Amino acid sequence: MCYTVSDMEKIVIATSNEGKLKEIKEMLGGRFAVVSMKEAGFHGEVEETGATFYENALIKAKAVSDALGVPALADDSGLEVKALGFAPGVFSARYAGEPCDNARNRALLIKNMRGMTDRSARFACCMVFYKPGGEIISAEGFTEGRVLEAEDGENGFGYDSLFFSNDLGKSFGRATDEEKNSVSHRGRALKKLTEKLECRG
Repeated sequence: MCYTVSDMEKIVIATSNEGKLKEIKEMLGGRFAVVSMKEAGFHGEVEETGATFYENALIKAKAVSDALGVPALADDSGLEVKALGFAPGVFSARYAGEPCDNARNRALLIKNMRGMTDRSARFACCMVFYKPGGEIISAEGFTEGRVLEAEDGENGFGYDSLFFSNDLGKSFGRATDEEKNSVSHRGRALKKLTEKLECRG
C-alpha cells in the first residue's frame, strides 16, 4: 500500500536528536510537510526497549502517533563494528552509559578498538512510518566503512568523525551534509521509504 502526499497534512518526526532531525528534514522537507515532535506538541520521553533497530523505531513512531493522532516517522540507527561482535548496535547512543554523551561514546570506541586490525564497520538504519489505525511501512539502509584510530573532522554528529566512508573516501566528519546524505544509512532508508509512501501509478 502507498500514500500520496495529499493524504497527509504533515508527518511528525519522532526524535529529540537534533542531528537526526536536521538530516531527515533536509531529505524529506521538499516532498512532505515535516515537523518535529516538539513542534507538534509531544514533549514526553519514549523508552527504547526493543532488541532491534526496527523494534525501537516502531516503539517511537507508534508512541508519538498515538499521542498526537497524526502519522509519525521514526528511525533507529547505530554503528555495527565487526570486530566487536557488531556492537555497539542498538546501544550506540548510550555506549558509554547514561546519559547519552557522544564524546564519551567515541572515546570508549577508540579504547575498545585499540590494537585491532579488522576495523570494518557499517552504519545501519531502520525507518518506520506509523499511521493512526496501525498501518506500518518500514525500510532499512546501510553504509559501509571502517572505524578510524582517531577522530577526523568536525562535521556531523555521533560517531561521524570516527567513521571512514567507503563511498566517499573520507570520514563523515569531513563530509558536507549533502555528501553524507547521499550515501548514508539514513538517506538510503529514507529513499526506500519515500518510494513506498508515494504512489507510482
